[in-house]
Amino acid sequence: MKNTPTKIFLLLSLQTLLTSSLIGCLQQQHIQLDAVEIREYQGEKLSSVNDFRENSIKGPQHINQSTYRLKITGLVATQKNYSYDEIITRFQQYKKVVTLDCVEGWSVKILWEGILVRDLINQVHPDQAANTIIFKAYDGYTTSFPLNYTINNNILLAYKMNNATIPVERGFPFQLVAESKWGYKWIKWVTEIELSDNLNYKGYWESRGYSNNGGLNESYIGK
Repeated sequence: MKNTPTKIFLLLSLQTLLTSSLIGCLQQQHIQLDAVEIREYQGEKLSSVNDFRENSIKGPQHINQSTYRLKITGLVATQKNYSYDEIITRFQQYKKVVTLDCVEGWSVKILWEGILVRDLINQVHPDQAANTIIFKAYDGYTTSFPLNYTINNNILLAYKMNNATIPVERGFPFQLVAESKWGYKWIKWVTEIELSDNLNYKGYWESRGYSNNGGLNESYIGK
């Protein structure tokens, strides 16, 4: 049977609709950034913000910047409560290229910009008994480190990646740059930092069998 002009028109219209829908879906997969993302820094090639995989426990968390507060609690002389603007304007900013390695087998090299966790800690004067730092996220995720790890390694609490503000999908307003650690230690959507004396504290994945240390030089399963 020959195709009539009407049939040909309908087939072409359907093809155009399907193509437009496919393009729209592909475009939605790319995160909109508030600045031009750089892909090279001081001679180093960088991964893209879109090279990450979404593997958070409850999906991207949407946090209102105007009402956001970062709490510093626990074994401290003075608890603090910072707004987003206070953090990015009151503390010195640092940049560092660090690779995130995920236990799923992928990695990304990103230029991170933020403040030192150490600078936040210095503001609250930790108790001498404090030996552990616990990070808590908006979605209930937690992880911990020896306090000295964050101090001695100049660990960043980042609010920019590749020159753009960290998008919602990547942890806005703040993601921990836990260098030399597996990706599950890189907590996103940080809302609280607690100083503790509990060296055995186990976070979300650690309480499910993942290594509490999370070092890249060891298996992520186990102690």
